[in-house]
Amino acid sequence: MTTHLPRIAVTMGDPAGVGPEICLRLLANADLARECVPVVFGDAAVLRRVAEKLGIPFDAPVITQTGWSQRSREVRVPSVLDLQCVDAAVITPGQVDARCGYAAFRYVLASIAAGLAGEVNAITTAPLNKEALHAAGHKYPGHTEIFAERMRAERSCMTFFSDELTCSLVTVHIGYHEVLAALTTQRILDVIELTADAVRRQRGREPRLAVLGLNPHAGEHGLFGRGEEERIIAPAIEVARANGLNITGPLSPDTAFLPARRRETDAFICMSHDQALIPLKALAFESAVNTTLGLPVVRTSVDHGTAFDIAWQGRASAENLFAAVRLAAKLSRSTECGKTHSPSA
Repeated sequence: MTTHLPRIAVTMGDPAGVGPEICLRLLANADLARECVPVVFGDAAVLRRVAEKLGIPFDAPVITQTGWSQRSREVRVPSVLDLQCVDAAVITPGQVDARCGYAAFRYVLASIAAGLAGEVNAITTAPLNKEALHAAGHKYPGHTEIFAERMRAERSCMTFFSDELTCSLVTVHIGYHEVLAALTTQRILDVIELTADAVRRQRGREPRLAVLGLNPHAGEHGLFGRGEEERIIAPAIEVARANGLNITGPLSPDTAFLPARRRETDAFICMSHDQALIPLKALAFESAVNTTLGLPVVRTSVDHGTAFDIAWQGRASAENLFAAVRLAAKLSRSTECGKTHSPSA
């Protein structure tokens, strides 16, 4: 187990969004610097331009790519890895730009390489813009898919942690008409097992899990839908229960998140994106942290977008980024203590 604070690679996100300003506030956060060593993977020139515009201090050390390759494991204070992916002068705040999409993608790839090489203990991502990402020629639905592909994860899932609610998603960035075809008993079981391991590591005890149904009222015993609850979802729950997990379901989605149920449940397994994200953003918009489970490196993310409407205006809250970095540090310490992969691992 390392005696040093964990190093967290923090990707700057889309340069035209709120990523640069929240990363500047992260670098200036003295409390977080006592818990971990955040290293912003981005463009120093962009950070300087935003810092000057908003009057945010920027005195963190700037490391070149050559310097990083030579002494990455010696970095002990909040710093910036200057990847020089975009000309700061050409950026228009709040505007979709393929050049920014390219830069954001390069920051992610650099963080993945650093994570796989053991140069950082975990990765936290600031938001990228999917339209800009696609304009740059990278046709990924989002961060989760990039990490899963580039880290060659055999199985992975998106999970959101918060004090109010924790949810894992069986399907993510696909249309409603595609959800049914993507649901399999094995996929649901994979998400259950990944979630159980994550909650166990985070909370230090056996988890209490709940699985949602797909249809209204969890299908009403076959009255709604095509028996997905009985044919696909229930068998996964039965296997998980036989393997010793404390698990219930399929639950009716419209009552699953009532206060009494939330108090007795550590994590919910949701069948689709909105089934999880609607209650999460209603109950824990500022505090929920996105993680990708099943990777060989801890990865967390903010639970918000690029917020182009307020980019570079000094109005963006960095609290969610702080929470994401704290969780990354906590999970990476769990990895070291257990001498095995963390829940996001």
